[in-house]
Amino acid sequence: MNEFEEYAKAKATSILKAKNIAPLLESIATLPYIPSRIHSDNGIHITALDSTLTLDSSSQHSQMLHSLALQLKPWRKGGFYLFDLHIDSEWQSFMKWQLLAPHCELSGKHIADIGCNNGYYMFEMLLHKQKMLNFYEDSKLPDTLPKSITGFDPSGIFKAQFDFLNHFIKAPIDFELLGVEDLLSYCQSRKKAFDVIFCLGVLYHRLSPIETLKSLSQCLERGGELILDTLIYESSQELCLSPAKSYAKMSNVYFIPSIPTLQGWCERAKFKHFEILALMPTTTQEQRQTPWVDSQSLESFLQQDQSLTIEGYQAPVRGYFKLKKE
Repeated sequence: MNEFEEYAKAKATSILKAKNIAPLLESIATLPYIPSRIHSDNGIHITALDSTLTLDSSSQHSQMLHSLALQLKPWRKGGFYLFDLHIDSEWQSFMKWQLLAPHCELSGKHIADIGCNNGYYMFEMLLHKQKMLNFYEDSKLPDTLPKSITGFDPSGIFKAQFDFLNHFIKAPIDFELLGVEDLLSYCQSRKKAFDVIFCLGVLYHRLSPIETLKSLSQCLERGGELILDTLIYESSQELCLSPAKSYAKMSNVYFIPSIPTLQGWCERAKFKHFEILALMPTTTQEQRQTPWVDSQSLESFLQQDQSLTIEGYQAPVRGYFKLKKE
């Protein structure tokens, strides 16, 4: 085991042994296993292979799942339909995926998802071009699946959510309790690079966005693709908003570039192809408060007419981009 692997193992152990995480993981491990299939339909649906199995809301098993799912709040990404349980997440993540999916070629690729949260998009990646999957009978898996999917997120609660869902799905996904700042060391220690990297909603949280883009570029194979989603400041000039204290009540948003500024950053990071897939305002249809999050959501972060944030900045607009490494 090399130095980085020792660091990664120690970091994961510390996260998973935290007093608010360890009991949840123990509860997940004791859940009965129900062989299941998954499909995507405006959310991820997990259904039992045995159609005769009764899992209505009155069953003891369903009540156990509901109780544990509530303990795993906040559910940011989703939604998920786990048997009869609808986990109505803060973000309607299928809206973003349906925008991105037509621009992605994932078959046979090694893929990384940076800031993967609870794995929602990784499950969608597995289902890309598939109507339904059943990992219980893996001999029947199609050869059009990605070669590998690795998620990176240092959050213990998101890892617990992923384990909760994957307890039934059994998807071949690796979840690393590492942040984007660890990605380059991870790739160097494994002598590994990815064909496609997804970096969705991460860049504006980084104190050095250019260095982050450089790390992402260095972890791609030559000709590899970065699918990027980030907040955009609407201007035709090379400008960048750096909020004084917070943006939409988020204190960890540091730089929101205009498109010309972002393109310059990407060129510095050795990306040669800069394709704008979409530029869209974030709406309260896509991000909203639900019983599955206890905190405020977008409607509380905007002024009454929703054209400005509560601090007086432009309301959130997200840019979606496909970049290629030189």
